[in-house]
Amino acid sequence: MNLSATLLLAFGMSMDAFAASIGKGATQRQPRFSDALRTGLIFGTIEALTPLVGWGLGTLANQVVLDWNHWIAFVLLVFLGARMIMEGVRGGANDEEPCRRHSFWLLVTTAFATSLDAMAVGVGLAFLQVNILWTALAIGCATLIMSTLGIMVGRFIGPLLGKRAEILGGVVLIGIGCQILWSALGA
Repeated sequence: MNLSATLLLAFGMSMDAFAASIGKGATQRQPRFSDALRTGLIFGTIEALTPLVGWGLGTLANQVVLDWNHWIAFVLLVFLGARMIMEGVRGGANDEEPCRRHSFWLLVTTAFATSLDAMAVGVGLAFLQVNILWTALAIGCATLIMSTLGIMVGRFIGPLLGKRAEILGGVVLIGIGCQILWSALGA
């Protein structure tokens, strides 16, 4: 695979994380760049690791992962999205509330759910002549950039949406989960 194909793949794989990051940035009250970078690092690291895992599984020809990865992503994203919607309906953030950071484990779970497609890509890459380490690194770097940007874009969208930002973030996560499931079942 040439450099341009690798970069296109990397940025394509980062789009789910970008959308989820916009939702997360919108639910935080004025996230700092350090919060955005933290999210980007978590998402990027997991997005870089999952194609490696997928490649390893692909070399073992483990069809089970391919058969179930879209269901796992769907369930995780719907669960996280529903949780965000319930928190938004209960009251959401109010103006006196200090800047809220998403927990490490919530970010890891979201990152894992949005990166399962990268694991499936890794399985496919096991059958091609690619340098999986460079490809995984490109995917991770693209996701780091896009997730960090997503949080910062969400920072500006959040104040416009007010208390509805958490609900919108949950809807985005559920939408990503449904899109992953639809793509897998429609293929």
